[in-house]
Amino acid sequence: MPLTPVLLGLGSNVERENHLCAGLDALAELLTDMRCSPVFESLAVGYKGDNFYNLVVAGQTALPLNELDRRLKFIEADNGRYAPERKGLPLDIDVLLYDTLVGDFDGLRLPRAEILKNAFVLRPLAWLVPEQRHPAVGRSFAELWREARIDQQLWPVSFHWRGVELTPLELLQEPRSGIPA
Repeated sequence: MPLTPVLLGLGSNVERENHLCAGLDALAELLTDMRCSPVFESLAVGYKGDNFYNLVVAGQTALPLNELDRRLKFIEADNGRYAPERKGLPLDIDVLLYDTLVGDFDGLRLPRAEILKNAFVLRPLAWLVPEQRHPAVGRSFAELWREARIDQQLWPVSFHWRGVELTPLELLQEPRSGIPA
């Protein structure tokens, strides 16, 4: 079965380390050649509550888009996303890109609009896949980040998954900022 490249956005503001690690473990079962961006902390956008940890994952999948999205919902559910008593957002996993698809696919709009609106999505993309082009805009994620004027603060944080630090030391030493220099 052919493999399709995907980019996924992950976020959590409840037991952030536990839920993100659980999400990454589950994604490692669904994706091949999985790579992770650094982890960034940001103020909550669209939710009341604690700060979020966010990252982007690149990989390849043999799953069709609708099945991938369905499985992501199960991973979210396993982490309490849809629990009625939940506070905050334990785990959010969004399909940002599925190959170069552009359009509406059974209610899933691709590429995801948050890419261009939220620093916590665009900056990890610019770090992980800087030369990859946004399929609708035609510009690289590095270019889009350099030119972004998104009024959101975010900063890199130390984060370990499976014994590996995802955020490089040089990035951790940067000053807090939401707007590229």
